[in-house]
Amino acid sequence: MKIINMRLIKPALLLAFTVCYCIGLAQKRPAVLRHDIPLDSIRLSDPFILADKKTATYYMTGTGGGLWKSKDLKTWTGPYRVVQVDTNSWMGPRPVIWAAELHEYKGRYYNFATFTNPAVMIDTVKGNPIERRASHVLVSDEPDGPYVPMKDSTYLPANMPTLDGTFWVDKDQKPYMVYCYEWLQNWDGTIEKIELKPDLSGSVGKGHLLFKASASPWSKERDEKGNIIFNKVTDGPFLFNTKTGRLGMLWTSWIFNVYTQGVAYSESGTLDGPWVHEKEPITPPNFGHGMLFKTFEGKLLMSVHSHREDKPGQIVRIPHLFEVDDSGDRLVVGKEYSPGR
Repeated sequence: MKIINMRLIKPALLLAFTVCYCIGLAQKRPAVLRHDIPLDSIRLSDPFILADKKTATYYMTGTGGGLWKSKDLKTWTGPYRVVQVDTNSWMGPRPVIWAAELHEYKGRYYNFATFTNPAVMIDTVKGNPIERRASHVLVSDEPDGPYVPMKDSTYLPANMPTLDGTFWVDKDQKPYMVYCYEWLQNWDGTIEKIELKPDLSGSVGKGHLLFKASASPWSKERDEKGNIIFNKVTDGPFLFNTKTGRLGMLWTSWIFNVYTQGVAYSESGTLDGPWVHEKEPITPPNFGHGMLFKTFEGKLLMSVHSHREDKPGQIVRIPHLFEVDDSGDRLVVGKEYSPGR
């Protein structure tokens, strides 16, 4: 395994990165299928749930790229291996997978995920080597895969570390990937968009800036002198419309060492914004990388993960569900949702 120099990253970020990294590497080992597992017994970062009406099944994926299945959100079976990559591409033979998402579009299913090749370095910034990492899209005719490569071998520039790509069809009826340009290179993480081809088989043109991490009024960290500044991290964008038609975006950063999720709203109602950030986080502390989905009964839920120290120095990430009200101009997060109760 190649050793990564993370000395410039504050301890909380280093710990979170290490958890993600190890989860991805664990995909090298043979999968062991588990049955009837309660949601809170699953260890998973960046949980994303597709409620597929055609199969009356919930499909959950996330960092690591494995797939879990459930009929009721209460108990799950998995993880299934569903991702197939071109091992001769830039990803290499054993890419690390982060933040996988499943989206149904025009009768097919698409897996938006972040792939990292730890063997390839693209840059060194402030003494920190940066691996080849990028958001990418795979396709399947079925929600449980297999998800395979399409036409384009790259969607985003090879010299930029990008991550956490998500999907949105804007008011111009064109499909877009919205993704993070990682702070490790630009030192002020961004969220950007890039147009996708009509069949999502590649990208069109160049990426466009939506906003920077420094635009956040709530995220915080300390600089080398101890001064409180904005946090550099942009993480986990997810787009939604309220019932009034207002376009919003969930995204996550940190308040010092606490993983925290905020929300921003587009004044134009399109991805181009401008984006106005709520002054306070939208979820309680220690929850983030959220997404929204409706149950088969019509209840709107938010899927997020939290961090917990099971043993000294051992942090695990646990999926959670929250009830959400989108009836007004602002998303309101309610109580935690317990399936089956």
